[in-house]
Amino acid sequence: MQETKIVLPDREIPRQWYNIMADMPNLPKPPLHPGTKQPVGPQDLSAIFPMALIEQEVSTQRWIEIPEEVMDIYSLWRPSPLYRAHRLETTLGTPARIYYKYEGVSPAGSHKPNTSIPQAYYNKKAGIKRIATETGAGQWGSAMALAGSLFGLDVTVYMVKVSYNQKPYRRIAMETWGATVHASPSSVTNSGRNILESDPDNPGSLGIAISEAVEDAATHSDTNYALGSVLNHVLLHQTVIGLEAKRQFEIARDYPDVIVGCCGGGSNLAGVSFPFLRDKINGKELRVIAVEPTSCPTLTKGEFRYDFGDTAGLTPLVMMYTLGHDFVPPGIHAGGLRYHGDSPLICQLYHDGLIEAQAYGQTAVFDAAIRFAKSEAIIPAPESAHAIKAVIDEALRCKEEGKEKTIFFNLSGHGYLDLAAYADYLSGKLEDYEYPEEKIKEALSKLPSI
Repeated sequence: MQETKIVLPDREIPRQWYNIMADMPNLPKPPLHPGTKQPVGPQDLSAIFPMALIEQEVSTQRWIEIPEEVMDIYSLWRPSPLYRAHRLETTLGTPARIYYKYEGVSPAGSHKPNTSIPQAYYNKKAGIKRIATETGAGQWGSAMALAGSLFGLDVTVYMVKVSYNQKPYRRIAMETWGATVHASPSSVTNSGRNILESDPDNPGSLGIAISEAVEDAATHSDTNYALGSVLNHVLLHQTVIGLEAKRQFEIARDYPDVIVGCCGGGSNLAGVSFPFLRDKINGKELRVIAVEPTSCPTLTKGEFRYDFGDTAGLTPLVMMYTLGHDFVPPGIHAGGLRYHGDSPLICQLYHDGLIEAQAYGQTAVFDAAIRFAKSEAIIPAPESAHAIKAVIDEALRCKEEGKEKTIFFNLSGHGYLDLAAYADYLSGKLEDYEYPEEKIKEALSKLPSI
């Protein structure tokens, strides 16, 4: 019988997170204060983040210790399995070897608890009582609600309205873990009320939801803000994925030629690729591909500029590929990929040529998801299906060229709470949408001049 999965024992959960800032050829430019436009200092962030996370945000130390309390909770689902996709390889008739790390085994069904657990831990240690956060498709909100329940923190989630309506079971999961969930834009915050006043039917965006959550945290002394992607400390926490995978590839006596991850803010792509990118920076031959939707083409069509991380301009300005902070993407089903910008770390690595980027329409992505589900049995999240589409294309290219390559991707979550999206696809209701160049130019024209 052929080996299908590699499962590590609990004792091999990484005991440290890997910080790529120790090895990057060029560090991102510093974030700037939204008012003064001067570099942000720790005191500027202390109103909404605990100092331990602020220290991780700016650290260039290569290895950061994982607290024992976090390790104990990680062991509920970590280490996650590494699968060899034998059946998909056979279906495609490719000489490529395809592997995937399956993060859908977490209690919340995605990679997001890898950072929600440590964020809740550090906030609890700092004496915080409540967390305010946003969520797109609901995976991050679910993960933060779970973490809050484990550490005794109240959690308030601002969920992008189009996803709030498309994915009621994500909301129910959050509420089951004790969170309060608002459809964003909401009437709860000034940011939300201002947007609803000018556009009562606004479908919401991650930028708007971030504005609401940041405002909530900044106006309540017992509340901090938590973000599920983009920030350095979030990407740091996700490196447990790639660190485990490196050990699993050692056992498989293999090593990736190509690493693929879907990319919204950048956390799962970073988690799976950063430990391997350290090898690339040191001379190893390796390709890393970020995959995004054509309806929100941040890396492939955005500009490398300073921009706000939110719509209302409450957050620091960060150097990133952006479509403009007031960009409102269409309501595609991959809600976790509907963000106007990307992680500054991902953007700098892309700018330096260490990462590639591709964009796909959602019908091709769901074609790939169905193909994967029929061969590997797991129904993937719409976000993860973007990576699957790129993997299939790479594997078919290997078939055409007669090349044996090892392709590795992060199956960052399952799609069992996204079946409404599959229903739309199967009934022919899904449409592709490529965001018009003129709309992108219009949004970019409103960026602050730095």
